[in-house]
Amino acid sequence: MRIAVLISGSGSNLQALIDACRAGRIAGDIVGVLSNRPDAYGLTRATRAGIDTEVIDDKSFNGTTEFCSAIGLTLQAWSPDLVVLAGFMKILDASLTEQWHGKMLNIHPSLLPKYPGLHTHRRVLEAGDKMHGCSIHFVTAELDGGPIIAQAATKVFPNDTEQTLQQRVQTLEHQLYPLVVSWYCDGRLALKNNEVYLDDKKVPATGMRITFDGDV
Repeated sequence: MRIAVLISGSGSNLQALIDACRAGRIAGDIVGVLSNRPDAYGLTRATRAGIDTEVIDDKSFNGTTEFCSAIGLTLQAWSPDLVVLAGFMKILDASLTEQWHGKMLNIHPSLLPKYPGLHTHRRVLEAGDKMHGCSIHFVTAELDGGPIIAQAATKVFPNDTEQTLQQRVQTLEHQLYPLVVSWYCDGRLALKNNEVYLDDKKVPATGMRITFDGDV
């Protein structure tokens, strides 16, 4: 399958996907990496891997509609089967998310539906939560609100800081995202009537809870 990845920053999840494709753990190829920031280090990762890159700087557009239209044209040129948001920090409009309905994934650093949006690690610590983690979901027009596919969790320890939590959650992300993308590329994962199915079985509303070692 052809995969396009959208990023805004360092691209650590992108690197996990590149490595998984190279190792044959994902039955697909990343055909393009798009960033809204020209200084995103993920672009360097993509170039080193021989992957086409495109910068569409949101600051160059008058609004979200024009920005998302430009993204849509680039995706159309790459013709991916799957679009993966990997630390892409801009909100996409409904026109674009509807165009890629059931074919666009996002990863979020919280156990959704808790803590959509920013500063999730800080909010977990402030709330005194005992568990934290990451979620992968199909993208809809609702911010971090699409149907949840899978989650991975870690305990929150009394001496945790935002930084230590972020590091542990990112470790989970780098394992969970390649796994879920592999499900999609293997034809195991689908969105039907806004519900998630894995191997033709409906997934719970909170997604599959994955513990690594891995496969389900």
